[in-house]
Amino acid sequence: MVTKEQVLEVLKTVNDPEIPVNIVDLGLIYGIQISAENDVGIDMTLTAVGCPMHATISAEIEEKVKTLPGVNNCKVTIQWDPPWTPARMSQEAKLKLGFIEPSAEQSL
Repeated sequence: MVTKEQVLEVLKTVNDPEIPVNIVDLGLIYGIQISAENDVGIDMTLTAVGCPMHATISAEIEEKVKTLPGVNNCKVTIQWDPPWTPARMSQEAKLKLGFIEPSAEQSL
């Protein structure tokens, strides 16, 4: 049976085409469900309503998740509530995108 951790690792290989950060670190993933039949459901959002890349991102996610051994199907559901904000990003993403300054330890 596939695990949520395996799905998350695959999702970390999917970047937002307009932002050079993966969709997990951007905080776009809201939920992962795995059925007893190894069907994977992914609830996610995008950085902006009406993002023209939603179909491209969804297709890439479905394609990559289906490469996991045992996965039968993958369905991505885009949701807008709660809305995405930069506060959902990981520290690494905030640093990479300049939302926070590197600390003294990080620059060593």
